[in-house]
Amino acid sequence: MHYEGQIIRPPSEGDSILLQVTVGCSHNSCAFCGAYLGERFRIKDEAVVFEDIDFAARHMPGMRRLFLCDGDAMAMPTRRLTRILERIRERLPRVGRMGVYASAMSLAPKSPEELETLRGLGLSMVYMGLESGDDELLAAMGKKARVADMLAQAAKVRQAGMKLSVTVITGLAGASGWERHARLTGEALAAMEPDQAATLSLIAVPGTPLWTDIESGRFVPQDAQALVRELRMLLEHTAMPRGLFLADHASNHVPLKLRLPRDRQYGLDLLDAVIQGRKPLKPEHMRGL
Repeated sequence: MHYEGQIIRPPSEGDSILLQVTVGCSHNSCAFCGAYLGERFRIKDEAVVFEDIDFAARHMPGMRRLFLCDGDAMAMPTRRLTRILERIRERLPRVGRMGVYASAMSLAPKSPEELETLRGLGLSMVYMGLESGDDELLAAMGKKARVADMLAQAAKVRQAGMKLSVTVITGLAGASGWERHARLTGEALAAMEPDQAATLSLIAVPGTPLWTDIESGRFVPQDAQALVRELRMLLEHTAMPRGLFLADHASNHVPLKLRLPRDRQYGLDLLDAVIQGRKPLKPEHMRGL
């Protein structure tokens, strides 16, 4: 496989074929993200992508899931993406589910009919980064899209018959503003109604604007206990009518996998036990990006 740069995939795609169709992220300006520092976004040559599909067909013919890398592969023109999906269906017929990262900006130009076409070719899982339900915080962190934009594009994804996974980040507001961040983010998730909400905890990355703000004292990060309190408030306000609430990323201090609304109280009780010292936190050295 012809991989370039840093390959990023969601935790739930750990057992998938990782097919890189783009390099980097189409936005790459979020203050907290160091995944693609210095990497210019580009679409990979179609012939190289087809070679990798053929490689997967020879060496991984039995695998049933595939993830299109990298940071915002939905930014590809629909015609080009369609040709890649058709090739996958031809050469990897056992693949039944394909996933992709997408942003409000990359989804906006795509019509509902285009998304339905992509869904018909097997693109059935869209991962979207909400990060926060607080527009002021999104702007401060360099996100171009606002909550209303992301709600509109999430609805379009669901209407096309695709599953939706939405990522949010605890700790993004720092030691001040975390209650507003948690409350508004929970409310945004409830409005989005994703199939799964995936929570990460902030880990500052050297070289990012956020790292600079921390060093200068303009941003004060939260400690582990504060992050758990924020996670609890987030869960309390995430009144999703259905779906998974996950905090199983390596960055989290308390792993959670909850089916909402059934498991909400169990999750709240577990977080209370951690806050009160009756259950342990994950050791700091075991956290990761």
